[in-house]
Amino acid sequence: MLNVKKKDIESEIFTGSMADISFLLIIYFMVTSVFSATRGLDFQLPEDSTTTPEIKREDSIDVHVQQGGVVFVDGKEMALEQILPYIAEKLKQNPDKPVILRTDPEATYGDMIRVFDLLRQAPDKIGVEIKTISIPTQREIQNIWELFGVQ
Repeated sequence: MLNVKKKDIESEIFTGSMADISFLLIIYFMVTSVFSATRGLDFQLPEDSTTTPEIKREDSIDVHVQQGGVVFVDGKEMALEQILPYIAEKLKQNPDKPVILRTDPEATYGDMIRVFDLLRQAPDKIGVEIKTISIPTQREIQNIWELFGVQ
């Protein structure tokens, strides 16, 4: 018998065209897949009107925190403990009346938070819930309150 040695053949997977195959698979799935288009939030804009709605000062409760922690509610200076009883009387007339908490730029953040926390505690302290507490930006304050003549 002949003694024939088999050459050891290394097993190897050719990966030279693996990049081409991956690229073609990416193209295939991009072309055949369906993309869902997110259209955004559904909301209805008001109809275009040339008349500006008349805003009355009585439609909201204005809480203005000034420098040094001084608080004015509807133009009257009040101590913190007087604010909730005053607001309770206003909310008995109209429970949906919003409270607008605006802060003087010179007032500290802590003073504004102290008043905000007080307003949030209204159900526990006076038994009346304030449904809307709005904190407008300085630009909104200038635009809205100029209509009222309040600076």
